[in-house]
Amino acid sequence: MVFADFKVLTFDIVGTCIDFEKGVLDGFRAAGGAAAAKLTDDEIFEAYLKAREGFPGAASAVMRDVYLVAARTLGLPADDAAADCYFRFFFGAPAFPDSVDALRRLRRKFRLVAMTNYDRVAFTNCATKLGLPFHDSITSDEARYPKPDPRFFSYNLGRQSAFGYKQDEILHVAQSQYHDIGVARELGYKVCWIERRQGLKGFGGTPVPKQVTKPDFHFSSLGELADAVERE
Repeated sequence: MVFADFKVLTFDIVGTCIDFEKGVLDGFRAAGGAAAAKLTDDEIFEAYLKAREGFPGAASAVMRDVYLVAARTLGLPADDAAADCYFRFFFGAPAFPDSVDALRRLRRKFRLVAMTNYDRVAFTNCATKLGLPFHDSITSDEARYPKPDPRFFSYNLGRQSAFGYKQDEILHVAQSQYHDIGVARELGYKVCWIERRQGLKGFGGTPVPKQVTKPDFHFSSLGELADAVERE
């Protein structure tokens, strides 16, 4: 298998292109003050993930509530001002240092399609940070079913088919084993795992998958992916 086999790269955005874990950690520590400074990253992620389970909707609609529930669990300030502070930091999460340049280079060779559980407004913020590299994009409010629901992938496949692209011409690129890699492989896609947490324990701010799916391609960054495409 070579990269020349593909015409379309579909991308998870949050966690793959945007460093949302930094947004989570910075948000809790900014909103939580001295009490949050004593918490480990894993303690914050554990509370965040448990709270997020109770609010599965679009992040732009529920992230204040996610903070308030997690903050009470962690003994942090849990008022509107703290929730607003967290919200600003969460959506202020930066692009990974390699993302903008890598996507620019990959755009020279492929059709780039964003597939994100963010809604359209939140995704537009991310796309701007990334230099507006995408030819097309699918958001959760349009697909109606967030990943890992297979219907999200079906919605995108129908859309790309309308542009003349077949499933076997698509390579799905993502960080999350839970939201993307496992389900994409089950649906018959070739997958590229961007293991942003390579060398670190656990899955951080991403839910733990039932099993780790072996990908077709495996890199620790988008920069490494772009380098490999150019070497080919």
